Formats: sequence, C-alpha cells, structure tokens
Amino acid sequence: MSIGSVLPYRSVQGLFVGLIFCGFVAGCGGTDIDVREVLTLEDVTSGWYDVGIVNGKNKLVPTIAFALKNTGNERVKTVQVNAVFRRVGEEDEWGSAFARAISREGLEAGASTVQIVLRSPLGYTGQQPRVEMFEHSQWIDARVELFTKHGGAQWAKLTEIRIDRQLLTR
Repeated sequence: MSIGSVLPYRSVQGLFVGLIFCGFVAGCGGTDIDVREVLTLEDVTSGWYDVGIVNGKNKLVPTIAFALKNTGNERVKTVQVNAVFRRVGEEDEWGSAFARAISREGLEAGASTVQIVLRSPLGYTGQQPRVEMFEHSQWIDARVELFTKHGGAQWAKLTEIRIDRQLLTR
C-alpha cells in the first residue's frame, strides 16, 4: 500500500511541502553565528600537566586552559571547543581533547565561562625529575589549535597557541 492510497493527494502534497520547508529552515542555520566574532579567549595558560607516574615513569601532557568571553550583544548558546595538539614542526595530530564550552542555557553578553581545561592524552614520559624533562635532547615543543563550533555549524579555527615550557600542577 502506498502513502498516496492512505492520504488524499492534497494532504500528501502539503506534507511534502511542509517537510521541505522545515528542512530548509533547519539547514539555513538561522541561529548559527560565527562565534569567532563574538567570543574571545581570556586568562589563557598553557604548559605541561603532571599526570603523575605512569608505568614507573613521570608523565607530562600538553595542556591549554582558558575562558571564553561573550563580547557580542546577545546570549550565545551551545558552543563546543576542540583542541588538536601537534608537535612543533609536525602536521600529524598528537592528541586531541573536546569540551562543551557553553550549554543550551547560554552565556549572556559580557559574561565569561568558567575555566576550560583541555589536555592531550599523549605526552612525554621519563625517569628524570619532571622539570629536567624539558631539557632532554629529544624534547619537541607542542602547539595546540583550538576549533569552535556553534550549534550545527561547521568547525572553525579559533586560534593556534604554542604550549609554554612550564610545569602545571592543576
């Protein structure tokens, strides 16, 4: 049995037009904004977080911490951030971390988020004291690319930051 035999032709036509309209409105992303224009980074700290001892060795992982400030005129809702960590001079991803930065309730104009901390699951391990690890001949610094996404929009690069050679304990 086809849908046309159950519903009158005009009902099927109206349903079809309605579905196309709903898809068009949803696809246009009328509520999507370019968050790079209304969100700024605040209180940025980068460094190497001391994970502790893993398999008998000290482990340090690259970390970025920041807050987002809404510099726009309206509440911003549903924002995600993704950090992609890479070694300096290399293009391969070394690790990544994801966070929901702003919930559906939103962030008022002029307000800032709580601190967001993103860490790579990968890093360096060594037998030597943590501070001495930075001086190892095979140490390669890291950088992080921060991407952001609002609602159903595509991921957009917010910034790139070189990870400072400093030990972070929190």
